[in-house]
Amino acid sequence: MLPSYDYGSDSADQTGIVYIVDDDADVRDSLKWLLEAHDYRVEDYESGETFIAQFNENVPAVILCDLRMPGMSGADVQDHLIKRRVDAPFIFITGHGDVPQAVEAFKKGAVDFIQKPFAQAQVQEIVERMLQRAKEMRRRRLQLEANRALIEKLTPREQQVLNRIVNGRLNKQIADDLGISIKTVEAHRASIMDKTGSGTVADLMRVVVKSELYPEISSTTADPVDPLASRAAQANAAHSKSGSGKKGSRG
Repeated sequence: MLPSYDYGSDSADQTGIVYIVDDDADVRDSLKWLLEAHDYRVEDYESGETFIAQFNENVPAVILCDLRMPGMSGADVQDHLIKRRVDAPFIFITGHGDVPQAVEAFKKGAVDFIQKPFAQAQVQEIVERMLQRAKEMRRRRLQLEANRALIEKLTPREQQVLNRIVNGRLNKQIADDLGISIKTVEAHRASIMDKTGSGTVADLMRVVVKSELYPEISSTTADPVDPLASRAAQANAAHSKSGSGKKGSRG
């Protein structure tokens, strides 16, 4: 087994790794030779237990795992990773795969089966495709975490204001909703923009969408960002025309 790589920074742009988990040394050696010949980083393990102990979930990865192994089976490894909420593409290697096992594995998120003896071209093609998927999944996960972290910096009151901004409420309406002054709403809006690093309302809406904390917006991906930003900007403009109205701070 090769020593674990030191991947350094937690980056979605890392090369990525292919994990091979199989109790058959010949299968491990064959796959490792094939993949390393095409410049993939590879780590191989003879058991599910040793793999689980060394697996680095902070690196884009593809897992090639034998279905039937002594001790921890491939299905057990898959179940363990599911419990850890690991989203690396999982591919079973088996010479014994039957329909019920295949159906159960796919229900749990396995992306494919590779039958022994395997075709080299097939292995290379699926590993390349799944490694690109793993990198994209990692990139999106980091993006989601970064945007959620920005929103989580907001105070509970600022999050209440943000919820209403997202829903196109006017500053005056937000003030009425929360029982505070318009100037206080404006102060909260300014703080929200600062804490999320947003220069414009459109920037703020991108943070909101990419955080996936607002399913009613996030489910439509990034397309509605501009309309939402426009609606929020129009709401703010309408407020500006109506004047500051209430004076003083009420919360």
